[in-house]
Amino acid sequence: MEFAYTPTQKALQKQVQDFIAREVTTDVAEDDPEEGDGRRSPRLAAIYEKIKENGWRAISWPKEYGGQGGNRLDQYIVEEEFARVGLSVGGGGSGAPTILAGGTQEQKDYYVRKLVDGEYSFALGFTEPSGGADLAGLQCRAVKDGDDYVINGQKMYTSSAHRSTHLYLMARTDPDSKRNAGISIFLIPMDTPGITVRPLWTIQNDPKAPPGTTYGTVRTNETFFEDVRVPATSILGEVDNGWNLSAMGLNLDRVGAGRYLRSVERDEDIVNYIKDPANEEITANIKNNPSMRDRIAEQWVEGQVCRLMTLRSMSIVEHNGKFTYEGSAEKVWSPEHGVKTTETIAQILGPYAQLLNGAEDAVESGLYAHNVLGAFQSGINHGSTQIMRDQVAQRGLGLPRNR
Repeated sequence: MEFAYTPTQKALQKQVQDFIAREVTTDVAEDDPEEGDGRRSPRLAAIYEKIKENGWRAISWPKEYGGQGGNRLDQYIVEEEFARVGLSVGGGGSGAPTILAGGTQEQKDYYVRKLVDGEYSFALGFTEPSGGADLAGLQCRAVKDGDDYVINGQKMYTSSAHRSTHLYLMARTDPDSKRNAGISIFLIPMDTPGITVRPLWTIQNDPKAPPGTTYGTVRTNETFFEDVRVPATSILGEVDNGWNLSAMGLNLDRVGAGRYLRSVERDEDIVNYIKDPANEEITANIKNNPSMRDRIAEQWVEGQVCRLMTLRSMSIVEHNGKFTYEGSAEKVWSPEHGVKTTETIAQILGPYAQLLNGAEDAVESGLYAHNVLGAFQSGINHGSTQIMRDQVAQRGLGLPRNR
């Protein structure tokens, strides 16, 4: 087994790095604000057009849908470099892998190319206020009415719903069903009558988290559905098969450069901060303290485990292997590593690292303090680590359900 990139892959990485150094300024992420209609600024749009011209969008996606038909690892290399400067070049966003894997041919033809080109974007309509992480207990209902379905209910934490063009919605289509049976997935335009999006401001909003904060978004949403009428063709794949599709889609969506970086960037942050001569007055004690050096080294090694788990998952997908529990295992290890690293950094840097953005003497504009505020979110997003452990036990180890 070869753990290093091939010469061709290294050349691709260098090409992307040179492009970023040349074209992407440090403040480019500010062109993608939390508020607004989701449209890219002219500057950001021009960068994405150049990315597309270089063939870096959706490298591993099929050519018939606007991708390059290339290697999954090549896409990972490109994704990682752009993710470091806040740009997404994966080619679809949340929900897209499931459309490609489980949608009808008409749905693939209609949606996937638009997702690859960035014309469409999806928010996830999964979590409900009454169920939390218990997705199987959802109560949002879709009632058949002729050739349509009428949807009523509420979703929580639809984070990008105020900027997305569409919603990837799970609703109960069989009123007599229980738990994970009788659930369907709907692909719904956000401008459909009856949909209301209301902001939920996060703990990172006041003061606002500095750029580079993990889970530093200042806003999520709650979304309401009141007699929302959509055609039956809005159902992704087959009716009442939403649970299986969502499990497959979430598993695929948990793998990639973006999620890997969320877990390990804190390791890189603290190492770079300590090595910077400008911080010598603060970090000299850390450099000369064997216990602190050991803790930082341990965190760095665990971060490399995150990387290897991600590469293993992509290798399985690339070689058409059976991808069952691997995404769930990654979703346990990586977020918990991120939480532990964040807490360790706060302990090592001391009281000033606990000052938020705007406070006098705040370290790195409060970056490390805001990271602590957002760290535990990673153990809930896209499935809690407790539920992921169940999936590893059942799908990976073949253990029975606890009834």
